[in-house]
Amino acid sequence: MKNEPMLFALEGSQEFGKAVASELGIQLASHEERHFEDGEHKARPMEGVRERDVYVLHTLYGDEDHTVNDKLLRLLFFVATLKDAGARHVTALMPYLAYARKDRRTKERDPITTRYVGQLFEAMGADCVVTLEVHNRAAFDNAFRCRAEHLEAHSLFVEKLREKLGSEDVVIVSPDSGGAKRADRFRDAWEEATGKRPANAFMEKRRSEGVVSGEAVVGDVSGRVAVIVDDLVAGGTTLLRAAKACKDGGATQVYGVITHALFGPGSEKLYDAEELDELLITDSVKAQQKAPSDSNVTVISVAGLFARAIRGLNTGEETSALQD
Repeated sequence: MKNEPMLFALEGSQEFGKAVASELGIQLASHEERHFEDGEHKARPMEGVRERDVYVLHTLYGDEDHTVNDKLLRLLFFVATLKDAGARHVTALMPYLAYARKDRRTKERDPITTRYVGQLFEAMGADCVVTLEVHNRAAFDNAFRCRAEHLEAHSLFVEKLREKLGSEDVVIVSPDSGGAKRADRFRDAWEEATGKRPANAFMEKRRSEGVVSGEAVVGDVSGRVAVIVDDLVAGGTTLLRAAKACKDGGATQVYGVITHALFGPGSEKLYDAEELDELLITDSVKAQQKAPSDSNVTVISVAGLFARAIRGLNTGEETSALQD
């Protein structure tokens, strides 16, 4: 059926792609990827795509098999290949978007890589890009001249936390003042689900030459369950600093809510950190260091979120309805 979405998932993202396809009730479309001795590669669809609405999924984080740059280039080339093969619309689905952290100039002559990535997708002919919880939503919205859709997993986290916490008094904490807008959107999701708007707080944070300092919590966490909300965690230092400050400030429990669990070197300290009662993450990234089964880490799937976005895009729904 030509009106049925056609979904490809590139090498390294096929496990997640199969979960999305299952939610949609379809099979992943078949494609071929070849690797050459000099490090070059090619990918091509093994099914006709002419006049079809095609979706390509690839999560852009570095792992043992592929670097970030390698994954980005493979996705860009495949988007262009689909356009050359006659696809009507091509949408790039990126559960984790690489280079989204450098979205503005903080030092003289700094790059703005978020915008450069947007220009690359535009040059390859992408009609739409969809990603989950970028570092700076405003920068993401402004970086792409094609249609750009931003998904958030806040409602999924809220649902899981409500199961655990019931009617406990909650305060939503940003690990720095720059994440206040993200924390506010999480509060919006909490209020929509419960009818009650939780309190908010944020951590004092200063960074100089890679060294993070600042220990004060701005806001009242005493006697409340603190929910620390951030877009990603790599080493975990910032998260644990905020968790300790909340515990020291009288929080009854502390939960971490992190969308992208990059889990780089040193992150193993998060698995049983006494500062955290539980760490909630999504499966947007297949963590390079898998948490042991007895750890305090809980994984929430966002495959259904991407399936709903595909369904909405495929039927022409308004942007605001894509996550509903």
